[in-house]
Amino acid sequence: MTPGIQKVEALDAGHFVRVEWEDGSESRYPCVWLRDNCQCPRCFLRSARARRLVFEELDVNIVVKEVALADREKISITWPDEHASEYEAEWLKKRCFSEEARAEMREDLFLPERQYWGSDLQLPQIPFEEIMYDDESAYKWLCTLKKVGIVLLTGAATRQGELVKLGHRIGFLRLTFYGPTWQVQDKADANNVAYTTGKLCFHTDYPVLQHPPGVQFLHCIKQTDSGGESEVVDGFHVSSKLKKQNPQAYQILSSTAVDYTDVGVDYCDFAVQCKQRIIDVDSRGQAVRINYNNATRDTVFDIPAEKVRPFYAALKEFDDLLNSTEYKFTYKLKPGDIVTFDNWRVLHGRQSYQSGSEVTRHLEGAYADWDVVMSRLRLLRKRVLNKD
Repeated sequence: MTPGIQKVEALDAGHFVRVEWEDGSESRYPCVWLRDNCQCPRCFLRSARARRLVFEELDVNIVVKEVALADREKISITWPDEHASEYEAEWLKKRCFSEEARAEMREDLFLPERQYWGSDLQLPQIPFEEIMYDDESAYKWLCTLKKVGIVLLTGAATRQGELVKLGHRIGFLRLTFYGPTWQVQDKADANNVAYTTGKLCFHTDYPVLQHPPGVQFLHCIKQTDSGGESEVVDGFHVSSKLKKQNPQAYQILSSTAVDYTDVGVDYCDFAVQCKQRIIDVDSRGQAVRINYNNATRDTVFDIPAEKVRPFYAALKEFDDLLNSTEYKFTYKLKPGDIVTFDNWRVLHGRQSYQSGSEVTRHLEGAYADWDVVMSRLRLLRKRVLNKD
């Protein structure tokens, strides 16, 4: 329950409003922010939950003319132009500018918690039919996917099209040059190394795109008797290990723009080029996306010649960590399994298998963007937990 408001007053010559809560805590709100977020019908379109107030009309140096406690549940403000605004206590408390409140809001909106893992991974498993028809199971699936980075869905039908249903469950799939879904099997004149029987080194998919797909789905329709085991590794865990072990290598991989290329014909013809850092970091130096695919790393390398060898040395150290027995987890998909994983975090690979006169291993793949997945997660949470 949000505590009621005990007292409200203007501070700093009217540039701030201070709210004293009944539980003894206090919050300070900049007046320019309060005016920008007036909730009246003229300034805010409730049906769209969107601001109507145009920025050109906002005075960034605005101060309050009058602030009053309307009741214990809201405050009212009169501005110098006589415009009136009201703010509910619950709305204000949720948007408090304290570090604690902002951290709570980040957790609520983005679920930033990560659970690192290595070869000891206990692969989370949920029946496919449950997540398709039960909101609590679907919510558990997406929460676990966000936190752990990988979830196995079991018991899907062994036919193409199940991933289209999964896409509808979350919203929609991501279309790429390989189509809305794509078939991973041994193909003559393969236009992708995945469409061979050879070993696939650890990689993330599609770093050649400016915005690589956030989530990947792989549905096992047919599995070879020998070989073809899948391997995964937690790229965030390994990059944090590299940062401690060799800060200079981490700095090189998080600052060097690597060229990627992909040229061919599939869903349509394509010639894609992009520059990505192997380890993308946020303002705090924390890894937020891994962009590593050795197969599509271009022969073009747009850096000074003297920086090339140090880059290779740094990448070799990172790659050695990815492949160490301490961090990689090996498993074998069974027909009907759908592995769902964070393509920005989890690198995946495959052991080789024997080619035959007919297709012995068949996976169907698809992508979704994290924006779509997180949207469905928030909607499911509201439904399951009855949260506003």
